[in-house]
Amino acid sequence: MTLDELITEFDRGLRSMAGISRMSRPVPEPKAAGNVDETGMPVEAAELTDQEKAHSAGLMRVNHVGEVCAQALYQAQKLATNSPALKADFERAAREEEDHLAWTSQRLRDLDSRPSLLNPLWYTGSLAIGFVAGRFGDRASLGFMAETERQVERHLVGHMQTLPANDLASRAIVEQMRIDESAHAAAAVAAGGTEVPFPVRALMRAASKVMTRTAYRI
Repeated sequence: MTLDELITEFDRGLRSMAGISRMSRPVPEPKAAGNVDETGMPVEAAELTDQEKAHSAGLMRVNHVGEVCAQALYQAQKLATNSPALKADFERAAREEEDHLAWTSQRLRDLDSRPSLLNPLWYTGSLAIGFVAGRFGDRASLGFMAETERQVERHLVGHMQTLPANDLASRAIVEQMRIDESAHAAAAVAAGGTEVPFPVRALMRAASKVMTRTAYRI
């Protein structure tokens, strides 16, 4: 990796931890609530209560942390591989994840909330994990990517079930993130990713539970 590339990745890491991200796609537009009045005109979703805002903010903070971790994982995996094609794949996925980072950051501001105070810890840990995964070879690295994205997708499906029904803005973001994560997992498998052993999958799930429960509040 050249000095320019290292500087670029260092800058991306700092922006990820600081919550300063650039989006290449606009924030997903909320879908209509689907309710109509007696005249057939759409009914706007009710404003969120303080309790609903706090819950939405907690979930979006968890999602933001997930995107901080994704940036670190992809950066580390790019460093670990010698394949130009695989580096390009990780870079392409990282750019889409950076959109997610920007979207969740904006939504947290809209909800009068903040990112996790532990973002530097999440980022550093994920960077180390991603580099270790990458050193096991490209197929293993792709398999780790696929499993990570599948687990993230399951989290997002769960969030859609518990987000307030009238929080259309958060729902639109989470749904587009789910679509992107599913595509990343499929691409990693198609590129030759191998299945992650069960003990590693279980460890990943356990670590994810610790992160989500902590990030929801801190």
